[in-house]
Amino acid sequence: MENTVWGIIGCGDVTEKKSGPAFNKVPDSRLAAVMRRDAAKAEDYARRHGVPKWYSDAGELLNDPEINAVYIATPPSSHLPYALEALKKGHKLYVEKPVTLNAAEAEAIADAVKAANGKLVVAHYRRRVPLFLRIKKLLDEGVVGEVRTVQLRMWQSRKPVLVAKVADNWRVNPELSGGGYFHDLAPHQLDLMLYYFGEPATYSGYSLNQAAASPADDHVCGTILFKNNIVFNGSWCFNVGDEEQVDSIEIVGTRGRITFACFGNYIKWHSDRQHNTEEFVHPEHIQQPMIADIVRYFNDEVPNPCAIEEAVTLMKIMDAFTGKP
Repeated sequence: MENTVWGIIGCGDVTEKKSGPAFNKVPDSRLAAVMRRDAAKAEDYARRHGVPKWYSDAGELLNDPEINAVYIATPPSSHLPYALEALKKGHKLYVEKPVTLNAAEAEAIADAVKAANGKLVVAHYRRRVPLFLRIKKLLDEGVVGEVRTVQLRMWQSRKPVLVAKVADNWRVNPELSGGGYFHDLAPHQLDLMLYYFGEPATYSGYSLNQAAASPADDHVCGTILFKNNIVFNGSWCFNVGDEEQVDSIEIVGTRGRITFACFGNYIKWHSDRQHNTEEFVHPEHIQQPMIADIVRYFNDEVPNPCAIEEAVTLMKIMDAFTGKP
């Protein structure tokens, strides 16, 4: 069994606790090097996290002979070029969400993975977090009967508390992020819908910039009809008042309902006359369960926990919701 020896391109906020430390905590895995264009910040990260090597140039990290897997955690605008270069070098890949700026770029990565006979996993890590696995179990067991509709509301203020604070706020620069806060948060939510309900038949939506507080649209609406006739309606608004903020997903079936917050720690569900509330403590490093499965996938022990083809579908939905061609 081969050890997965990681290099991280883009050791920013998401890697501090959510992901970075986990690479040294799962079996058959270790973190050997990190890269950030700001050399001082790269060195600081490496020293604080006990990483042996650091670089300020991605090419140097990709050419490090010790590394055989790369985690791309930069803003989405650079995912495609870094992924293509890493695949050429024969590296296995773990790529942050959203996987690219748009569906066309995601398809380009998918083509490159196929051409290289490579391995790539997309960071839709909620697929392995216990709370969301519990929801999948409830659905698989038919606890709420046949699912009829899913209603999602993600309404936040202009400065969402769910979003990491960074000096340049690249998340509302469409050239770097693909859009606005929708592109940062909705991939988690929409991936769960695909994970729970399968392939979509049709989807459509629209977006607009109501507050004009940044170049990015701040209000997105979308509908998905799944092939199993489940209907999804989603509303994302990032300009409501502080007291009106909501993070809610309701799955309504013929016998009951499941309600949860994608960025919360609870599930409320009822079936017929049974009412339940379950609370969860998330893993210290929330991506660790996914990273553990990724290493096992790289060693051919389990299937791909989130393939690029699934992310292509997700990006097509996001493009349709935001009016991209």
